[in-house]
Amino acid sequence: MALSSMTGFARSHGASGPYTFEWELKSVNAKGFDLRVRLPQGFDELEAHAKKRAGELLSRGTVYANLNVKRANAAATVRVNEDVLNAVLKAAAVISGKIDAVAPSIDGLLAIKGVVEVAEPEGDEEEDKAARAAAADAFDKALDELVAMRKREGTSLGQILTQRVDEVEQLAKKAESAPGRKPEAIKAKLAEQIATLLDTSDRFDSDRLMQEAILIATKADIREELDRIASHIAQARELIGKGGPIGRKLDFLAQEFHREVNTCCSKSNDIELTNTGLAMKNVVEQFREQVQNLE
Repeated sequence: MALSSMTGFARSHGASGPYTFEWELKSVNAKGFDLRVRLPQGFDELEAHAKKRAGELLSRGTVYANLNVKRANAAATVRVNEDVLNAVLKAAAVISGKIDAVAPSIDGLLAIKGVVEVAEPEGDEEEDKAARAAAADAFDKALDELVAMRKREGTSLGQILTQRVDEVEQLAKKAESAPGRKPEAIKAKLAEQIATLLDTSDRFDSDRLMQEAILIATKADIREELDRIASHIAQARELIGKGGPIGRKLDFLAQEFHREVNTCCSKSNDIELTNTGLAMKNVVEQFREQVQNLE
């Protein structure tokens, strides 16, 4: 399976009858999956369809889906209300018989409320139903494009993560061969500590000497940490190669990497080993940052 990023963007267009519409989908990082839909009046039933389809294809990330709909204006129906017009003309005749006045003009008659009625076109239920179906299809198209974009970004992320794992492996090998881990270096450090202990103590304390020797030997031994790092490297490569929604698993591995590298740094009694550990810590941080974008 391919790796997928949690970020992406897609847009699709559609039309049905007098309707034209546009979907915009935007996906961002999140711990779980959430779809937030904005729909115009009359298209509310599409939310259930959108959540079902998105839930089938996505497992993590917050997706914002917005539907813009436009309806072409149909010609309005204009008619003269003859009852109102006759009443107005009759009233005008009465008035003109009492005073010297001209007959009302057409402009004047049209300006009188109720003489002319404008009827807006009624919606067609079949047209509306067809538009909702077409909008649902357009959502599916936008969702497919979003999934494709997330996979493209996921492929790039996989390459970056593989590079970081390779860098950790190289640094781990460098730490393993650090001069401070060689037996002669450990012996020299132990001899130095023993000499210091004997010079600063009035009385020879064999127990303390033994404790110091054990402490020095323990701090110099990072074999277990390096073995666990090697195990994490193998697991990370296996997960990346397998693909699918592995973001949470890789995030856990990143934390384990961080723990082992920190232990190596704390045990270091050699400047080269310390620098190698710090470099490894930096790479692990980069690895974890990229993992946060992975589904």
